[in-house]
Amino acid sequence: MSAIDSLPPLRDVIRAHDLRARKSMGQNFLLDLNLTAKIARAAGDLTACDVLEIGPGPGGLTRGLLAEGARHVLAIEKDSRCLPPLGEIAEAYPGRLTVLEGDALQIDPLVHLTPPIRVAANLPYNVGTELLVRWLTPGTWPPFWQSLTLMFQREVAERIVAQPGSKAYGRLAILAQWRSDARIVLQLPPDAFTPPPKVSSSVVHLTALPEARFPADAEVLSRVVAAAFNQRRKMLRAALKGVAPDIEDRLISAGLKPTDRAEQVPLEGFCALARAVAET
Repeated sequence: MSAIDSLPPLRDVIRAHDLRARKSMGQNFLLDLNLTAKIARAAGDLTACDVLEIGPGPGGLTRGLLAEGARHVLAIEKDSRCLPPLGEIAEAYPGRLTVLEGDALQIDPLVHLTPPIRVAANLPYNVGTELLVRWLTPGTWPPFWQSLTLMFQREVAERIVAQPGSKAYGRLAILAQWRSDARIVLQLPPDAFTPPPKVSSSVVHLTALPEARFPADAEVLSRVVAAAFNQRRKMLRAALKGVAPDIEDRLISAGLKPTDRAEQVPLEGFCALARAVAET
């Protein structure tokens, strides 16, 4: 009998520890261990990897990652109510699970992890996008992670993989596709969760590229893209007028039309514009 089979069903765990999901923490628990196993498998071969998990809750995905052979899992959980059931999982997998109580936005996971590192998480809705942007825009590249396997609201997932010309295309698509291969690997309906959210969810798998697809400074690119899409209905020369006083000249030097709108500009075009803006 495997360790995951020796642990009680998640519904029993939630009942035993009175773990009602809290909206204030963006919690929606995924209790189907078949689904958590699918997410763990979507993260790839974990046997030689440490895995970072954010917001494990009662530990459904945690159990999946360990059962799929993760070398070691670091689970960061803000909700102290979830620590006892996570402790039970740690006892079932001796030496392979470390649980830290705290805010994932404030904790440096690298103190507790050994490369190669993958990230797999059913991210709390209220911090998911911020964490993704942080992981995509570190000071140096390649990043600490080999891959990210993350669950988001479907709308957010579609923004990550969106192509130019679509309404979903924007800052997330550019930052994700600039330095990684991103694809949606799993769709989950609301009734897969407890309590069911009002929206469907998707799992996105991002694999870090050795280097960015096109040269650009990450900070400049982020600033240019944010300004362009904050006023996406405006022409670029109007949306970006605060970026540089001679922005029209810089758009032209980057091969872009000042009358275009942000959603028409491909990744390569934004990288060229970031280089033009960075020039003194």
